[in-house]
Amino acid sequence: MRISTLVICAFTIAASLAIAGCGHKLVAHNGESTVAVYPDENTFTKLNDLKKQGGVGGMIGGLGEGFTTKQIDNNTPVRIINSDDKGAQIEVLDGAFKGLHGFVPSDNVN
Repeated sequence: MRISTLVICAFTIAASLAIAGCGHKLVAHNGESTVAVYPDENTFTKLNDLKKQGGVGGMIGGLGEGFTTKQIDNNTPVRIINSDDKGAQIEVLDGAFKGLHGFVPSDNVN
């Protein structure tokens, strides 16, 4: 009898953690309907630095973003693997890109 109570409690705790862990979603801004998911944080940093330079560097940064990122629909559920002040490493949990791992800026994940 004691073991079955422990098993039920363990199952309840595990289910609660699983449900709580799935509460993050991608958030698009400025009237956009998709969010750019970068392969990694280094790519995000390099492309942002190029875009800030303006001129030819800015154009190269914009083109690079188009080639290296995946555009994921707004409000797509994601799991945060880890995060820092720049953004989060995520895994897409639903949709056409289910299972995709990548990096999103901190203001694009809720």
